[in-house]
Amino acid sequence: MNLVDRTKNILLNPNAEWEVIRSESSTTTELFSGYAVFLAAIPAIAGFIGYYLIGISLGAFGSIRLEIGTSLTWAILTFILSLVSVYALAWIIDALAPSFGSTKDFISSLKVAVYAYTAVWVAGIFHIIPSLSFLAGIAGIYSLVLLYMGLKQVKLAPADKLVAYFVVIIIAAVVLYFIIGAIIGSIVFRGIYFNGAM
Repeated sequence: MNLVDRTKNILLNPNAEWEVIRSESSTTTELFSGYAVFLAAIPAIAGFIGYYLIGISLGAFGSIRLEIGTSLTWAILTFILSLVSVYALAWIIDALAPSFGSTKDFISSLKVAVYAYTAVWVAGIFHIIPSLSFLAGIAGIYSLVLLYMGLKQVKLAPADKLVAYFVVIIIAAVVLYFIIGAIIGSIVFRGIYFNGAM
């Protein structure tokens, strides 16, 4: 698996790429060390640069740049918790598979979770200009499309249960997103307050 080719193909030609992914023999280590860690680093590094060098816009009140330690903390937490959330989502996909006519197979579930995150991770480059970070959120819509396709083509969820499976996984993903956001926010913004930046 070539990282650049896989990224390009899953974004530009997902139907064909999901078929390739389904037939591949992969391990958890390969999916993380050969793909996820590189892409998850994009928003973390971009955010570190953006929050430290450019800062967060406060509209009419100007902007605030995070201290280097706070920016670094944000980046490290974002990177680690992004990978944790992928693993957790894969576990949920796998645990729910039999309820929606699919088969329990953690590697196939991890494939779906890892590759569905591609659009959000790549769009994480927009964190380099914090005021454009919302574009990474918009890219999340395409990640949902990739998730749907992965459940259909890799998990082989039957057509009559696919939408319900997809909706339940979306709910789980949203819950994970808010939990991670709360963890990062509480640690980072607490640090800002105590460092006198706010």
